[in-house]
Amino acid sequence: MNSITILRVRVDDETLEGALDRVAAYVVSRRPHQIATVNVEFIMAAQRDGLFREVLNASALNVPDSIGVTWAARRLGQPLRERVAGVDLAEAIVQQASRERWKVYLLGAGEGVALKAAEAWTARHPGFTCVGTYSGSPRAEDEPAIVERIRAARPDILFVAFGAPAQDLWISRNLERLSVPVCLGVGGVLDYAAGVTSRAPGWMRRAGLEWLYRLIRQPWRWRRMLALPRFAWRILRAREARRLLR
Repeated sequence: MNSITILRVRVDDETLEGALDRVAAYVVSRRPHQIATVNVEFIMAAQRDGLFREVLNASALNVPDSIGVTWAARRLGQPLRERVAGVDLAEAIVQQASRERWKVYLLGAGEGVALKAAEAWTARHPGFTCVGTYSGSPRAEDEPAIVERIRAARPDILFVAFGAPAQDLWISRNLERLSVPVCLGVGGVLDYAAGVTSRAPGWMRRAGLEWLYRLIRQPWRWRRMLALPRFAWRILRAREARRLLR
């Protein structure tokens, strides 16, 4: 698998189809693997949080989950084949899990949201097997009890919706204890699946404007969106530095 580094964060040049092949291989191996969906906010958070950066760089797979990441890769002269949105990856995993009869556990999101997401996925994919849902929390003191719940359910796939970076740090801390082949931080995916939040229309996603749709629907996100111009500035500076070194 080819990878590039964007502002000290590894991003893997993987397609959605390739990511699904890797998920299948991880399930067969029975060894624990962490998958992260790297977007601009992840990369910028990793500039401030060294532990988060270490977790991302140590994960089994980091898919490029934003138009900003693919833009940066092009500007740095290392284009990625495609964007792999976390929502699309999670939905594709659910579809494959339904066909392969993999067992899935849903952790996180608001009270009752994971259960609604499981019900929605079961309705759409009759073969989908959810072996547990729990809102839980990313607090360290709650980890032993949550890990026990998940180990008892023995899932093949674990979706964790605590939001980044909490979900990714939580997975990293507990990966070996969980003994789940595939652990994926999914952010707001369970909210989308449960119908709590609507996703941007297809034309906005294709145009790379999903961030704008979220901002319109959730104005409180404006502070988080400040990461976008800072990211763009850092990428342009990095590109210029590379040009001068040639």
